[in-house]
This record gives sequence, structure tokens and C-alpha cells, in this order.
Amino acid sequence: MTGTTSAGTLTEETDPAVLPAAEAAALLAGAPWTRVVTIGDSVAEGVRDPVPGYRDLSWTDRVEEALRAVTGGFAALNLARRDLVAAQVAAEQLAPALEFGPDLAFVVAGGNDMLRPHFDEDEVRRELAAMVAAFRSAGADVVTIGLLDITAAGLGPARFREVLSARTRRLNALTAEVAAEHGACHVDNPPGHPVAADPGIYSADQLHLNARGHAFAAANTVRALAAHLASA
Repeated sequence: MTGTTSAGTLTEETDPAVLPAAEAAALLAGAPWTRVVTIGDSVAEGVRDPVPGYRDLSWTDRVEEALRAVTGGFAALNLARRDLVAAQVAAEQLAPALEFGPDLAFVVAGGNDMLRPHFDEDEVRRELAAMVAAFRSAGADVVTIGLLDITAAGLGPARFREVLSARTRRLNALTAEVAAEHGACHVDNPPGHPVAADPGIYSADQLHLNARGHAFAAANTVRALAAHLASA
């Protein structure tokens, strides 16, 4: 499925889970961020399939679009690459990300660690904490992302779904804990959201989000950023 539900075909204009560009920008009005960097794996890179009726944009593209609309002199850099584990993200992307001089950093890692035969939670926590702490020490606000549980949509090999679901919950929990410890903003993509259980938000590989899914994830991220601004 690509962008369809039992209610029929959706488009960006009719999908209630998508924030219109103008509304996203309004939510971030007054945001102080002018230099945004993204590091991580395929989730951060924006791997996706296109979906008719939706702009072919990643969630980071959409968040950057909203910030660009309300911030003068805006610049963004996405260093993320697919297939990297957390240690590789830190080793390969952290230094150039810091050199960019960001005031907002998205850190997305651990998903590939989770898919390995042995999920080393302690190592992922250490790497995430080191990356978040480095950005915070440099004066940047940081955003971490909770992953959607693909098993809620009936995806993933049936014999591994229970393990995969448990690992997804654990990765999200430890990521949220790291964010809280360092004063970062964590985007909790709730597994109970009805869109999260819709296979129509995923790409043909049944792992990554498609363009519709990215629009949904962007809406969650913009709302989390708006809440973060309001609480500052």
C-alpha cells in the first residue's frame, strides 16, 4: 500500500495527519534557529518511496521548510547516511556537524544497531549520549527521534515481530532518557497513533517510511519543536 487507507485515497491536502506548510511555519514562528544540522542513519537521510498526492520530501526537508519560512539567513546540512550504526554516525558525522556551527541538531541513530542479531543497548546509549552532549556543549539545541514500531502495521517477518517490537520500544525509551538527561527535545512518535498502524505510510521495503509517512513524521516533529519553544 502506498498512501491509501480504508477511507480511500488521501492526498497531502486531505490527510489529517499532515500539517500544511503554512500551519507548520506558524507553529514555529519566533524560532531562533538559523543553522540546522542532521546526523544519523537512513531515517535521518530521508530514504523513502514517492506517493501520489504528496510532495516527495523527507521529514527533515519539511521541518527545514517551516524554519526557513520564519527565519532569516537560514542554512541546513544533512550528513546522514543509510546503514550506519550509532558508533559510525558518531565517528563519521559528529565532527563535520559541529564544524557547521549549528544552533539546532537532529540526532537519529540506533535503528541499525537494533536490527543486528545482538542489540547492544549500552553501546547505543553511550554513543547517543556522546553526540547529544557534544552538541549541547557547543550551544546547540538537540532533537532526538523515536522510531515507529513497524510491527503495529503488521510489517516485518512474523517470527521476529515480538522481538522487533520490544527492541523498538527499548531504543525509544533509552533515546528519550538520553534526551532528558541532556535537556534535549525528544519526538515521541507514539505507537498508539492510528497512522502508525497504517501500512500505507511505509515504503515497499516495509521498513522505511514513504513520502506520506515522512509528512506524518514531520508534523510530529514540528509540534514537538513548537512545544519545546513554548516551554523554554
